[in-house]
Amino acid sequence: MADKRDYYEVLGLNKGASDDEIKKAFRQSAKKYHPDLHPGDKKCEEKFKEVNEAYEVLSDKDKRARYDQFGHAGVDPNYGAGAGGAGSPFGAGIDLDDIFSSFFGGFGGRRRGRANAPQRGSDVEASVTITFEEAAKGCNKTITYSNVSTCDECHGTGAAAGSQPKTCSACGGSGRVTINQRSPFGMVQTQRSCDACHGTGKIVDNPCRKCSGSGRQRKSGTVDVSIPAGSGTVDVSIPAGIKDQQILNVSGHGNAGYNGGPAGDLHVYVNVRSHSLFERRGDDVWCDLPITFAQAVLGAEVVVPTLDGKVKYSIHEGTQPNDVFKLKGRGIQRLGGRGRGDQYVRVVVEIPKSLNNRQKDLVREFDKSTTEKNYAKRKSFFEKLKDFLND
Repeated sequence: MADKRDYYEVLGLNKGASDDEIKKAFRQSAKKYHPDLHPGDKKCEEKFKEVNEAYEVLSDKDKRARYDQFGHAGVDPNYGAGAGGAGSPFGAGIDLDDIFSSFFGGFGGRRRGRANAPQRGSDVEASVTITFEEAAKGCNKTITYSNVSTCDECHGTGAAAGSQPKTCSACGGSGRVTINQRSPFGMVQTQRSCDACHGTGKIVDNPCRKCSGSGRQRKSGTVDVSIPAGSGTVDVSIPAGIKDQQILNVSGHGNAGYNGGPAGDLHVYVNVRSHSLFERRGDDVWCDLPITFAQAVLGAEVVVPTLDGKVKYSIHEGTQPNDVFKLKGRGIQRLGGRGRGDQYVRVVVEIPKSLNNRQKDLVREFDKSTTEKNYAKRKSFFEKLKDFLND
């Protein structure tokens, strides 16, 4: 454990940070070190795994409480907490969940109710960065993530190869024992976790060396996530039109469950890169289109970029700066498959610079040839100004 950094330090937090602060710090760190942004960088890959591991613990109230109390020994499944693993600072045969329960009245441990009942594993989180076009049109991505999986050597039994756990004789496999105590009100019965099997209902005489008898091990893995038309579907159907920071749920890729329980889920935070031309507003796409002074005055056929490629559009005579025209159905696919949004194109009339003398003379000649009739807004302005000065 000496080589592991403090989880709060990994996320750049102080002990006692709020849930929102933890989540925000995780997103920032995961985005910073994500392998997609640093292909082939082993150092960033290790930091990404470290960030995921820290978040997995600090985002879970039970695990965080155990970590705050006992440090890494309170949460690491390979530290020998199960079946009296070697090297535990609390001594062989001590179950950390029982220690936690003794401090918090039995409400914090994972073994609530029937101690050896199957329990679902916790969820884990990861992130993926995609382009603007991939969010709009869909793509397939391989997600790198880290979770706690069933030990592939003992297959979750905690027992070494060639051996099997046996039912605890002290509790009959229930994981709990009944204690009779005399009180001023008579005999009182209470239940507590079985000391012999530490609440598991089974005894492992020959622990698996790979997982130290816990039946679980930390792994890193990948999963292919389909993101059709801006959403993701892996065992769940998610409608199209994904936005920045939306979450995809990948069923069964979280931490392994206990006692044969199902694994948790993987939550993938989607980061969408900004685009050099397009801006998303809801399901619509906006872009600026620079045109010349002559094109604005005389009208012209221009080429407009869209998510589907280039299209031609006829600019009318007398187009004004910041005029907006719409290309129907050229936006982002709406959630639920209800068609697509539109594309709005804002006209930017560019005034020419660095004119030579001949060009300046032509502009002056042009200006002299125009009248107030050619400038509707200018005419209206001076009429309003005249009324204002006469008041």
